[in-house]
Amino acid sequence: MTHQARRAGGTEQTLCRLDEIPDRGGLGLTLDAADGPRELFLVRAGDAVYGYVNSCPHVGTPLDWVPNQFIDPSGGFIMCATHGARFRIEDGHCVAGPCRGARLTAVPISVRDGAVHLAAG
Repeated sequence: MTHQARRAGGTEQTLCRLDEIPDRGGLGLTLDAADGPRELFLVRAGDAVYGYVNSCPHVGTPLDWVPNQFIDPSGGFIMCATHGARFRIEDGHCVAGPCRGARLTAVPISVRDGAVHLAAG
């Protein structure tokens, strides 16, 4: 199941609570954007959260193989379900697979007061 993000008003959007994302796990989100729904995902490493557009740079398919499953079995990389490409959690850089050297499209995320926010932009 994909989360529906909640509008915080002003310049940012509240996406979820930090504790809704397991450590070394992920959470898929659907944002209501002016041009239609936008699929994103968040991954957590301790207290840090990273956000990306849920689209592989190689073929454009979603990365999760089942809902909210974005991390490889080692817990160390984001993994594309389509062809197994591996991406660093911290910057989305592809380190293995057919799109090696490419990057996931990052989205600006902040964590404050136990909540995860998407900056406007």
